[in-house]
Amino acid sequence: MDIDAFIDRWSAARGGAERANYQMFLTELCEALDLPRPDPASDQTALNDYVFERGVKRRESEGSASTLRIDLYKRGCFILEAKQSRASQRDDQPALFKADETASTAASEGRWDVLMRNARKQAEDYAFRLPADHPAPPFIIVCDVGYVFEVYADFSGSGRAYGHFPDRKGFRIRLEDLRRPEIVERLKAIWTDPQSLDPSRHAARVTRQIAERLAAVSRRLERNHPPEEVAHFLMRCIFTMFAEDADLLPRGQFTALLEECLDSPAAFAPLLRDLWKRMDEPLYENRFFSGFKTHLRYFNGGLFHDAKAFPMTKEEIGELLAASRHDWRYVEPAIFGTLVEQALDPKERRQLGAHYTPRSYVERLVEVR
Repeated sequence: MDIDAFIDRWSAARGGAERANYQMFLTELCEALDLPRPDPASDQTALNDYVFERGVKRRESEGSASTLRIDLYKRGCFILEAKQSRASQRDDQPALFKADETASTAASEGRWDVLMRNARKQAEDYAFRLPADHPAPPFIIVCDVGYVFEVYADFSGSGRAYGHFPDRKGFRIRLEDLRRPEIVERLKAIWTDPQSLDPSRHAARVTRQIAERLAAVSRRLERNHPPEEVAHFLMRCIFTMFAEDADLLPRGQFTALLEECLDSPAAFAPLLRDLWKRMDEPLYENRFFSGFKTHLRYFNGGLFHDAKAFPMTKEEIGELLAASRHDWRYVEPAIFGTLVEQALDPKERRQLGAHYTPRSYVERLVEVR
């Protein structure tokens, strides 16, 4: 069964008994994604590392000897709890897949929300009931059979901090989303190599790549400008890239500005000075930036006060553009300074000292007014 046939087959399911359908649904999902199917369960629980109905014991204090069962468990990878809702429950949720669901409250939750929230709690509880030699898996999946997956992650091994993965906008995977290659790759990784999805690993790799590019820009600018001023200039660039990907500035607009400046390098410094001036302006009416055609948020903390922007060549702008095209949500500011300094020779490191310390700048990003 290929992925399209799988989607078509289960899209036609209109609800039913989860116990009757979930094992078939998940087995066929594994076949469609070319993943190994769960193993037959053994009567020796200790051997059940990838099975349906994996038993976990209740706590002695609960006063019950009965066994609880995880719907699907893969050691070191995930705990999956399955439900199967009906269309009437889903219809309760007209805003189910809106991008911003942060305003939802318990009072406004419908039956579907409650169903999924309770399933998540149940899966988190199972993480604490695993044997002592089984660390809490990095992923919890809540599955509404034939409809949607919700994915939560905690890479600490403690099972105490499961959060939306990769974020609040993307943690829900609808059945139709399985047609997207990046979603298929994400699920495959959860099944086979979950640690590869740990953002801290990705952050280190991306940060190193960016650090090398910006170190090259720094060396070129220091031919004509004091190292301290260059360091502060690059800190402002770093923060602007981060703010763009964190939705503190209009998404993609700073990168687009850099792209435009490749053809008109003389426009770079004036545009950047104006952008940073608007970001530093406390009065709303003065925060309109024509380059983005919108009013900007207010960034306090002093980083952009009287900010200098150096003229740059097409090649230097190109290095900034290459850095900006990375996803800065996965860049770890705490290690950025060290990596930039490593990319410079010892003489340059002595000149710059500790100027490449963006964490302090990032954390001084303050309120929107």
